[in-house]
Amino acid sequence: MPWRGTRPHRSEGTPMKIGIIGAGNIGGNLTRRLTALGHDVSVANSRGPETLAALAEETGATPVTVSEAARGAEIVVVTVPLKAVPDLPSGLFDGAAEGFAVIDTGNYYPRERDGRIAAIEDDGLTESRWTERHLGHPVIKAFNGTYADDILDKPRPAGDPERIALPVAGDDEVAKKAVRNLIDELGFDTVDAGGIDESWRQQPDTPVYGLRDGVEAVTKALAAASPERPEAFRG
Repeated sequence: MPWRGTRPHRSEGTPMKIGIIGAGNIGGNLTRRLTALGHDVSVANSRGPETLAALAEETGATPVTVSEAARGAEIVVVTVPLKAVPDLPSGLFDGAAEGFAVIDTGNYYPRERDGRIAAIEDDGLTESRWTERHLGHPVIKAFNGTYADDILDKPRPAGDPERIALPVAGDDEVAKKAVRNLIDELGFDTVDAGGIDESWRQQPDTPVYGLRDGVEAVTKALAAASPERPEAFRG
């Protein structure tokens, strides 16, 4: 059986409030795990809270509109298709907790889904820098190369030789630490993948993308990445 973990004591003595925008495979399974760990999770999708009744009943999460998802949240997870990022409502983070962190799980799939984005392909922006500019708030890139089922099936306690490590990139060191701590609580190690301008090292078709391995292997995979975008991921 996978290790499910327990919520460590926090200085404030209460669980975190977490908002999840996007209830697909990654968003849905993060909702399942984070509620199981005792966090107060609000979850939203593009179709409205009434479509999230089953997930809410299963997990105890609160279904909300996209505009409401970040209210009071200490961490906000944005896990929507890249092409949908510009359509997210203005004021998305209004009412979020002071010092909140934003996790971006997104990937650029120009041929299968997103269409060609000139700022990424011509101007050289990383996917998460492009997302960050649209959101108007710094992001921490994580979970973008993680298999959704692994969020439920692969957690392991710290020190377990089978514990998977996830790369985490971002410019805000305080926010990055908060995200890395949360990932540790979820049952995974992390590797600091640098700033957002270095997050190309974990984009699709890089050595670390989809890698199920520990800290040493993930560190080597990040170092082996090429900044040249693969042909298959160009529009």
